[in-house]
Amino acid sequence: MTSLARVREILHRLCAFDTTSRDSNLPLIEWVEDFLRPLGAQLVRVPSEDGKKSNLWARLGPDVPGGIVLSGHTDVVPVDGQPWVTDPFDMIETGGKWFARGTTDMKGFIALSLAHAETISKIPLKRPVHFAFSYDEEIGCAGVEPMIAEIGRRGAAPSVVWVGEPTLWGVLSAHKGIRDYEVHITGKAAHSSDPRMGASAIHEAIDLLAMLRRIAREQEEAAPKNSEFDPSWTTITVGEIGGGTAANILARECRFVFDVRTVPGNNPDAMLRPFFDQVAAAHARLAKLGPECGIVVKLTADAPPMELRRDSPAEAFMRALTGDNAVRVAAFATEGGQFQKAGFPAVICGPGSVEQAHQPNEFVAVSEIEKGLQVFARFLDTLRAG
Repeated sequence: MTSLARVREILHRLCAFDTTSRDSNLPLIEWVEDFLRPLGAQLVRVPSEDGKKSNLWARLGPDVPGGIVLSGHTDVVPVDGQPWVTDPFDMIETGGKWFARGTTDMKGFIALSLAHAETISKIPLKRPVHFAFSYDEEIGCAGVEPMIAEIGRRGAAPSVVWVGEPTLWGVLSAHKGIRDYEVHITGKAAHSSDPRMGASAIHEAIDLLAMLRRIAREQEEAAPKNSEFDPSWTTITVGEIGGGTAANILARECRFVFDVRTVPGNNPDAMLRPFFDQVAAAHARLAKLGPECGIVVKLTADAPPMELRRDSPAEAFMRALTGDNAVRVAAFATEGGQFQKAGFPAVICGPGSVEQAHQPNEFVAVSEIEKGLQVFARFLDTLRAG
């Protein structure tokens, strides 16, 4: 049986790589490749467009469809400005906890997966076990899509995708989707004594923000009465706003960012149509003031929701391993929705608490890793049984 010490050794090494989303994850990917290559794993990199980051898809076992994917993201959120007591990239143990950035979100699951890879490689597998390690999950699940497409293109459709996000080993069956938008408005500066001489980008932003608030209130007022989600409705929040130069100058520029958390079954395009109709009208009006004037909306994150499917083979697989039959859903997004959208049954279950994710002094309890060893032992038994 794989030892706790072995998982600790691997996790310590993984956390030593600073894989903050703004930086490259290639040193970690290279280390994982070197770890898996001697085990006979078939390794496929799926890089980012600029080549500075990469997904890694590795296969143990036969090249046939119907396998099991162990999925985890390699990137972590920044530590900037957080009051860390210790070095966030040097994992330490104290009080039955392992402290470092990524221990919970989500290198702990990756370490458990790798710690069992040698044993998996020695089992005469009838279906493959895949390791799918992605980049840029923390910035809108942006990196995994090309890897999912590559898996499909090669005819390696799995029967189960096990996404090891932190759930305290409870089975998470569904989550909301996420969309983030960045809005840039360019007006025409002029003296505030006569607003007719220009166009305030901030004034235009106020009108657009009012529309977003109206849509958000409509969603809340129409909230489903019976829902596993809390809050049960699609939420819209504005996270950033800025612009203008001085009180007596019509603002030439304004920028704001908003976030949409969509419940499964809610079409965000239809919901936001009144907003984008208003954007189009305002853009046409501003464009008459000069070629530099107008509104640009950029979609910066787009991860679909993961729907609750109790008859999914992924659900049955994970519940058999954990013995957990409770129904859980989440307001945060994961890569599970993207796998499910591609037709690959997905489920979320892993070590640690999401309450530790993104926090200073992030930790995973050693007891969570010990429970993970038990879950993986049952997983290996299913592989041996064929």
